[in-house]
Amino acid sequence: MEDKLFRDTLRSILEEVASGSLDVNEALKELSRIPFTDLGFAKVDHHRELRKGIPEVVLCEGKFPHHVLPIIKTLMEKHGENIMLTRVSPQVAELVREEYPETMYHREARVMVVAPKEPPARIGHVVVATGGSADYGVAEEARLTAELMGAKVTPLYDIGVAGVHRFFEFRKVWEDARVMVVVAGMEGALASLVAGVVSCPVIGVPTSTGYGASFKGLAALLGMLNSCAAGVAVVNIDNGFGAGYIAGLINRMAEGAGI
Repeated sequence: MEDKLFRDTLRSILEEVASGSLDVNEALKELSRIPFTDLGFAKVDHHRELRKGIPEVVLCEGKFPHHVLPIIKTLMEKHGENIMLTRVSPQVAELVREEYPETMYHREARVMVVAPKEPPARIGHVVVATGGSADYGVAEEARLTAELMGAKVTPLYDIGVAGVHRFFEFRKVWEDARVMVVVAGMEGALASLVAGVVSCPVIGVPTSTGYGASFKGLAALLGMLNSCAAGVAVVNIDNGFGAGYIAGLINRMAEGAGI
């Protein structure tokens, strides 16, 4: 039923384009809204790639492990490569590898890519920086996400405000960045410091690292939200994926603008 509905909708759009009653750009907008596969427990969006540049990303945390494989199978049938999974436990990773041996699994970032394929050439420049080495896993989630979106990414880890001279030592790394992802726990001060110096947008990622009064990342979140430096946008606590995704979009838009 769903496949017939999709074919009928697609035929109608193509006929309108052929007759001249529908502009090509408007047709593209219509196509970006369809189709999806209804698995009952999940409705898998197959046109996410058309709208966003990469296929729908599967958040594994909170899902039953036996639900993950059917979602991957559905995405693989439509896209065939670069199916990204986030918050992947070792148990889920093992299940996926049994079915799809060709995978990339980053245990610390809890990221898995089924049928990974490198882009012909990476574009632009995204820098992912951390306050400390304890922020590594979240930062790697951001890095891998931005890379999957075709960005050239440079990691710049452990350059926090406790030794701020380290950040300025790497000026040549960040001075040409189109966007910087700043990952920090404790009080989250690094995002403000970076944004006060660089000319590009800064995406702050508060992490849950820190002692008791950091309240599992709440202090860093509030610190970044209250940044006195302009140009700071903030994602949720430990949301490396969200930051990497936004960075990838900004980087791609800058490429189109020739920046």
